Amino acid sequence: MLTACSDSEVGDVSLGVFTTKDIKIDALVDPVVTGVTCHVSSIEANLSFSDPSDSAIACRQTGPITKAMLTSIDKSDSGEVVFRKSKSVFFKYMKIRRIYDADAQTLIYLSYSTKETSGSFKHSISTVPLWNTDAYTTPSASSGS
Repeated sequence: MLTACSDSEVGDVSLGVFTTKDIKIDALVDPVVTGVTCHVSSIEANLSFSDPSDSAIACRQTGPITKAMLTSIDKSDSGEVVFRKSKSVFFKYMKIRRIYDADAQTLIYLSYSTKETSGSFKHSISTVPLWNTDAYTTPSASSGS
């Protein structure tokens, strides 16, 4: 499992002079499906023990995606965690989970917080279709009937 770190940071936007909070943007390459890069933005508070749970994710194909890569991933309904970043000293994490949708031949990336905030768990989703990649499988003629 890959843990997000400062080496992956590609952007840092201040939220103003009178706050210690910044929006950090990380570029994370899927450790197995290396042809996918996810950009994740989240708020980090410099002088706080706990960062807000809000995050946003956008994932795109940035290189080849092969059938061999897909044979190595977890294809269960819950998928697998591919990135994890601590957001608090109180055991709160932001995680990114990869889920494979075989019917749509799409990789789904779900960013979520492991701790409830203001009555809800914060989450964001992005998809990467396998169309026009080596991993795409043409549906059989009999499946459409």
